[in-house]
Amino acid sequence: MRRRRFWPGVLAADLTPALTDDLSQPFQVEACDVRGRLVRLGAALDDALAKHDYPNPVAQLVAEAVALAATMATALKFDGIFTLQAKGDGPVSLLVADYRTGTSENDIGSGALRGYASFDAERLAGLELGPGPAPRAAPVPLLLGKGYLAFTIDPAGEDMERYQGIVDLSGANLAEAAHAYFAQSEQLAARVSLGAARVAGADGRRRWRAGGLLVQQLPAKAGGLGPEERDEAWERVKALTATAKVQEFCDPALPPHDLLYRLYHEDGVRVYEPMALAARCTCNADRILGILRSFTAEEINHIVADGQVAATCQFCSETYRFPAEMVQNLP
Repeated sequence: MRRRRFWPGVLAADLTPALTDDLSQPFQVEACDVRGRLVRLGAALDDALAKHDYPNPVAQLVAEAVALAATMATALKFDGIFTLQAKGDGPVSLLVADYRTGTSENDIGSGALRGYASFDAERLAGLELGPGPAPRAAPVPLLLGKGYLAFTIDPAGEDMERYQGIVDLSGANLAEAAHAYFAQSEQLAARVSLGAARVAGADGRRRWRAGGLLVQQLPAKAGGLGPEERDEAWERVKALTATAKVQEFCDPALPPHDLLYRLYHEDGVRVYEPMALAARCTCNADRILGILRSFTAEEINHIVADGQVAATCQFCSETYRFPAEMVQNLP
């Protein structure tokens, strides 16, 4: 388990954040026995989405999935990979986002994100969504349809067990789908709020931004709140969390501490050391060759063109090219 450093808790209103974008900000509402994470994504998300030619509704769905994966994963104390996967019978057949903890001394204190979606352009066009983003009211049934949502934790270390929780896709949006997972798979008292949008910068260019907010009720402790007080406090925090708006998640001029203070200041919110987030893919030539080794000779011959085999990473759109003879003779 890698070491994490945290500042002693300080009130959100009393500290200027060292990071304002591409971060996961831990916080605690002590008076309500609640802890949480606020994720803000800016350039890292926009750079990742710029490598794909997604229609706006699909790009927004990927952005929210990446924000959800980052929010949930950074709330866990683990080293390894956290993967969100949604598979359905709608125009977007597959949605994947994953988070990886640092694997070297240089990476400690940061996390890597990536995501992608597979979609049917003709079916998507048939929805007549127009040029804007997907309707925020019900993107899950509209774009993903019926299927399942899975969260997988692959801890680093040979003796660590892999964990996966799977639930049916339900709810109108990814946040509601996550709530079903908490209730059915983990039985956690947790609440999520998400938002993603393209926001115009000072140069007039519209860039993708996203945010995620996760709150969790802490276990009851001796001398703490009584049962009724805990229930009331939890209901209040859930209600406040639900008021977080897409504009607040995506406003580059609104620092994360200000957003937390705006939401929870009446009960006192404390913040801790944030974790930096970056868009980073793990693909390389060796990994791609490893995948090609699983292809049959017939499959390899089918993808040979001009004496080469080309393979494109679904996450980052990087294309790798190899001599056909080299691939055909892989051990």
